[in-house]
Formats: sequence, structure tokens, C-alpha cells
Amino acid sequence: MAIRIFNTLTREKETFTPIEPNRVKMYVCGPTVYNYIHIGNARPAIVFDTVRRYFEYRGYNVDYVLNFTDVDDKLIQAANELGEEVPTIAERFIQAYKEDVGALGVKEAVYHPRVTETMDDIIMFIQTLIDKGHAYEANGDVYFKTRSFDEYGKLSHQSIDELRSGARIQVGEKKQDPLDFALWKQAKEGEIAWSSPWGQGRPGWHIECSAMAKKYLGDTIDIHAGGQDLAFPHHENEIAQSEAQNEQTFANYWMHNGYINIDNEKMSKSLGNVVLAHDLIQQHDPKVVRFFMLSVHYRHPINFSDELLEGAKSSFQRIINVYENLEHRKKASVDLTDDTDVWLTKVDALQQKFEKEMDDDFNTANAIAVIFDLVKEANVYLQEKQTHTKVIDAFQQLLKESMQVLGISIDADDELLDEEIEQLIAERKQARQEKNFALADKIRDDLKDKGIILEDTPQGTRWKRGL
Repeated sequence: MAIRIFNTLTREKETFTPIEPNRVKMYVCGPTVYNYIHIGNARPAIVFDTVRRYFEYRGYNVDYVLNFTDVDDKLIQAANELGEEVPTIAERFIQAYKEDVGALGVKEAVYHPRVTETMDDIIMFIQTLIDKGHAYEANGDVYFKTRSFDEYGKLSHQSIDELRSGARIQVGEKKQDPLDFALWKQAKEGEIAWSSPWGQGRPGWHIECSAMAKKYLGDTIDIHAGGQDLAFPHHENEIAQSEAQNEQTFANYWMHNGYINIDNEKMSKSLGNVVLAHDLIQQHDPKVVRFFMLSVHYRHPINFSDELLEGAKSSFQRIINVYENLEHRKKASVDLTDDTDVWLTKVDALQQKFEKEMDDDFNTANAIAVIFDLVKEANVYLQEKQTHTKVIDAFQQLLKESMQVLGISIDADDELLDEEIEQLIAERKQARQEKNFALADKIRDDLKDKGIILEDTPQGTRWKRGL
């Protein structure tokens, strides 16, 4: 069965047809790195990592790009408040992001481009838009001429006149039309800036993703993804500037995940209910957090509470328990030579059912329900007086594979003992003292792969199990 994706652009599920056979070009909007990410930012990281994993499970090579916005108004404000340089703050929170989502089972992107490392491409992109009549310079700023792109509004399904009625020109803006948006901003005194044909400045927010997607994936990509809040105006503006510049479709499929509510209320700074992923994974098992996030279809809103997270923990433990019970029973099992055993047929049928649910717009909620069907069947099988190694292996293999698609490891074979962890931490400390930072980083990464989260403090390195 083919994979079907709900395309925000058409508001319909469509059969996925890649641009290149067996390859997926996928761009996901990443964080603005001025602080730790909250769980609303963690949701797309988890969701689209799972989409990537399922494509790979299905045999695709995935060119997965997730950018870092490492210069913008929020970073400049944070730098002013903290008395630090913008690159220093950006680097700190890029590493924090990688550690936090890594603990949540998110794989590194194939490419992690940064705005500050893509400046030449951004400037060339803007200049081409000016040359083609889609943008104009105004006293050091550059704006996209929105009305020059006839299809503006096609992602959000709004007409340009409807959009214009709610648009305003803010104080200090020099644009010709309220709908026009900034591609380049003239630098204020003391701000971080780059040289351009229009003077010292920095990019607007929307242009960066268009330039990075083009650089790493080409003029047309398969999938562009991000949170629901990005559909308008960010993704709408990306479409306009990319298709105006490249004169072809920007992305064939648009995917957006739903919001997160906290105790049935919208998460917002004004309500004081923002939950940072960094804090959450210190308080709860990151595997359980990820499992909880995937227990609801990615397009639906999800309600978060400690009570619901505890429920997810109990459910997740059922999967761990049956896997461990299978492992224990394997010692008393006998070899099976009959490949037509009814239990193997049941396991195979459940695998097909799991794939069917994931093929249907990556429905992890239903896929998890299939995993619990597998758990139920395994528990029934464990009541048999005589069990067979091949059946036990089949149950365990499908449990592992399906959970790996969800980005969650359940195999404890590689779990490190406490003393082994302490020894590795000591080796890492020694490597750092000897300025062998490559070895120190490798030890840290290896421990993270094993689910061990390290935290360097003035009192020494602390660790906890994140799995």
C-alpha cells in the first residue's frame, strides 16, 4: 500500500509520489535559538522525526533538513538583555536543542543549516527577486512585492483582498503595500549585521528557509513541514518568494502538526503555563514523553498534563513488560521448524496492520493501538505450556521494529551498568583535561545513544537515564 499524506495545500490526503525514486527531500522548520525549546517546539521535532523514520523503514533515503534561526529580533533582544554576543547565545541553545531532542529520540538531521552560514545564498536569492520585479529596496530595507505573486494565499486558502483587510503598515516600515513583507532589514546602530548591496543589515525571517531549502534540496522539494502556527504567514510567504524566484512548485506536500494545550488551556507566556522540554525530560522519562506525543494523530491538538503523562507511562510499561517476559520465556523455549505456525501468521498480520495505519498519513495513534494488539497476543502466547523460539523472536522483532519506527528503543540488552557509566564519565573528564575534545564528544554522544543524559555542572558531571 502506498503512503498517503494529508496535504495542507489541497486539504486532501494524497498518495506520496517522490520527485526521485526511493528518495525523500524533506525540509522542517527548526527553532529560533534564543532560549530552551518548549514542548510545543518539541512536538514537530518528534512528529517529523517519526515521519522520517517511517520513510526509512519503507526503504526511502531521506534528505532531512532542519534549520536553525541563529539571528533575528529575539536573539538580538536576548543578547542585549544578557550582555552577550548573538553567536554565543545561538551556539549555546543550538547545543541545548540537540541535547533535548536527542534525549527525546530525535535523530540528527542530514543537514542543520544556520542563517549566519547561508548569508551569501540569501543575498543572492533576494537580488534575483529584485531583478525579476518581485521585490524592491526602500532606504536599506528590501520587501517582497506580494501582489506580484498571483497565487498568494493558496496555502492558507485566503484571497489576497481578505488578507489585505487585516494587514497594517507598522511604524518605521517603508513598504508600498501592507501585505508586502521584509526580505532584508537595515541594521540599527550596534546590531549584528552583514554587508549587502542594500547596505548593512540582516535577513527577514521568511527568506531564510526558502534560501536554505533551495541550497540543500533544490528548487522543488517533496515535503515541507512544521507547526500549524507556521502555515500563515511564514509558509505562505515561503511559497510566494520561492515560486516567484524559481518559477516552479516549491513543495509538493505541506505537513503541519497541531497545537499543544496545557491542562485544557492554550500554552502561552501570558498564562504562565509554558513547559520547557529541557525541564520536562529532567522530571519524566523522555521515552514516555515521546510515546505520549505520538499517542495522538499529529494533525490533532494534544492536551498535556501530568496525569495524562502518568497514564502514558503505565501504557508504555506494558510494552516493556511483555518484551521482558518474552525474553525471559525464550530461555525455556524450543526451536520451531514449522514456518506455517498460526502464531507467526498472527504476527505477520499485525505487522501489515501496523504498516497500513502508518501508511494512512502516519497515524501513530492507530499504530500504537496495533502495538497493544501485539502485546495482547504475546501475553496470550506466553500462557502456552510450550513456547517456540521462532515465535518468541517474531513477537520481539515486531515489537522492536514498530517501536523503533516511533523512535523508541525497548531493547535493554545494551543497557549500561552504573559503574560502567561512571567509568566512561571519568574517561571523558580525562579526555577534556588533555584537550582531546573529539574523544570527549564521542563518549558523550555514545552515552546519549544509550539513553544516558550528561549535565556538566560546577560540581562535576551528573548523569541520568533518559530511557
